[in-house]
Amino acid sequence: MPTAYDSTTYAKVNHLDPHHPRRVAEAFPDLAGRDVLEVGCGRGHLLEVLQRAGARAVGLDANPQAVANGATSGMLVADATHLPFPDASFDALVSVHTIEHLPGLDDGFAEMARVVRPGGRLLLIYPAEPIMGLWAVPTAVILHRNPFKARQVHCQKLTPSRVQRRVADLPLAHVWSAFSWRGWPQYTTVLDRVG
Repeated sequence: MPTAYDSTTYAKVNHLDPHHPRRVAEAFPDLAGRDVLEVGCGRGHLLEVLQRAGARAVGLDANPQAVANGATSGMLVADATHLPFPDASFDALVSVHTIEHLPGLDDGFAEMARVVRPGGRLLLIYPAEPIMGLWAVPTAVILHRNPFKARQVHCQKLTPSRVQRRVADLPLAHVWSAFSWRGWPQYTTVLDRVG
């Protein structure tokens, strides 16, 4: 059963990881004047960084409480597997610690590819979990009051090679991936929208 994300507590415990803006800068040297979508924006802390960099950035999150308690403007409640935007709406897409939450990950990837313009770029950051759901135990306690529901929260165990296989039939080309211990173990994958 998918996790319902409607929690003020969960919204408020998520903060900006100082390493994520650096990864954004590596993937997108110049965001000024670009249309950017952040999928899974939480309360909008990274979205605000994107906006300050000059991007016309909007964000969406499945948790209505995250949007209601947002740190910036341009946020809406939406499901990552049904993005409420026309085809080719964005030059760039950023998704930080979201894809591991999607039971319908293939639909999510198809939607992300759909809304990014050819020549655009996607930046994905996701946990490097040795066991699926391991890093989601605190979230399972917040959302379900049950640590054993962590695999309902992180329902995907991903690596760069698994991400590449999942997007192989989409108009997305792998650019680079990296592993980092900074903050906590996580992967970064950058994909270009082709076609």
